[in-house]
Amino acid sequence: MEPFMIRDLPLEERPRERLLLEGAAFLSNAELLAIILRTGTKQQSALSLAQTILQKTQGIKLLNEITIEELRSIHGIGESKAIQILASIELGKRIAKAKHQKFDAILSPSDCVSYLSAEMKHLTQEHFVVLFLDTKNFIIGKKTIFIGSLNKAIVHPREVFKEAIKRSSAAIICAHNHPSGDPMPSQQDIQLTHRLYEAGELLGIKVLDHLIIGDDQFTSLKEKGYL
Repeated sequence: MEPFMIRDLPLEERPRERLLLEGAAFLSNAELLAIILRTGTKQQSALSLAQTILQKTQGIKLLNEITIEELRSIHGIGESKAIQILASIELGKRIAKAKHQKFDAILSPSDCVSYLSAEMKHLTQEHFVVLFLDTKNFIIGKKTIFIGSLNKAIVHPREVFKEAIKRSSAAIICAHNHPSGDPMPSQQDIQLTHRLYEAGELLGIKVLDHLIIGDDQFTSLKEKGYL
């Protein structure tokens, strides 16, 4: 028996035709994923297989983090389909990132968030990222310094400023995400901000801001008065 093809589905369940008629924006996440898959299995259509993948990742948000091993553990997903999916995810990340590379200089907290949020707001662990700036606030580098739950023990100014000195930075902007989606700072976030600011003053490298990125919202600790 031949694998189930998208063309075998009723017209109302054929994502390719719907995309041509209505546009990609009107398709569900499962329909878009089904187009990437092209075929299903003897038991499942491509659309049903796409829904199985999204159930495993609890929706589109965690699809961003799926591995090739996790994909291949799903019945109906072999190496070829897993590679197609991962390549599509990576292309989406790069397109989102490229949209925000028009900011040559950081002039406000919202500029910084626009530059970083596409890659940070869907992360499932906290990532502490530093932007390195020259004397005119042009970005000269970016580095993820820490991954994991932030606390005073692991986020050490030494590591942050070692990278800043390596790049001859005049200033830095720190940012980290809150996977919960709530960007309100914790007491540890505030204490860390003070430590980084004080270290920067000693080294002559300004800490311009510390941003916390949530779901479609952010907090600037400078605007909150902590810097």
